[in-house]
Amino acid sequence: MALIHCDFFSEVLGQSVSMDVILPQPAAGQIGMAGGGSERTEHPCLYLLHGLSDDHTIWQRRTSIERYVAPLGLAVVMPNAGRSFYTDMKQGQRYGTFISEEVPALARSFFKLSDKREDNFIAGLSMGGYGAFKIALSHPDKFSAAASLSGALDLASRVAQQTDFKEDFNLIFGQDADISGTEHDLLYLAEQNARSKVKPRLFQCCGTEDFLYQDNLRFRDHAMSLGLDLTYEEGPGIHEWGYWDTQIQQALEWLGTMGD
Repeated sequence: MALIHCDFFSEVLGQSVSMDVILPQPAAGQIGMAGGGSERTEHPCLYLLHGLSDDHTIWQRRTSIERYVAPLGLAVVMPNAGRSFYTDMKQGQRYGTFISEEVPALARSFFKLSDKREDNFIAGLSMGGYGAFKIALSHPDKFSAAASLSGALDLASRVAQQTDFKEDFNLIFGQDADISGTEHDLLYLAEQNARSKVKPRLFQCCGTEDFLYQDNLRFRDHAMSLGLDLTYEEGPGIHEWGYWDTQIQQALEWLGTMGD
């Protein structure tokens, strides 16, 4: 595998930004690492999103993501989105557009990545789990699958409660905003997507001791009642990297078996 630290200019954000990119490389002589994907001229790609307090380097620092994707022939693009909840902010920058449109377009111009829907996936943890489902449900024509690890999947309730991250929510959604039934509400987006002809496959997991567990149950039950193609897993775990390091491997295994 090749690991690239990519600094570039974003027209959407109007500033220089960064992303980490893992690219498949045939490396039979590399001890302890498998290589894959050498036969393809354009690689399938996973856009992997960080959580609220993290950045584009965190998956590299906290997990063995490079080693996990090495035998899969899968590229991984890890962009930085600040504390934006992957949203075009009311008072801030257009991170929703940046992640869903500009990053894929630029990544494909820089690297040999496939633009086919069936080759493009998105995943994330916590805030990134929300972002992954939000982007996939909003752009089902661009992403064939999405995975949420301990995602903030009932964000409308948390914004309404205004108990956690109130300053962030005010900047992102507007002062004391109600996002229920809007493009920022995953339960609403699930309902909209259920009526669409094109639907992404969804993978969702959460630890049973996680503070977001009940949020995950609400989204799970809602999505399943709508008939969405959702794979759900739960088990002992809290909101921490030991759990996510294990579950990203499960998500990758799920991605690898989707076509079976």
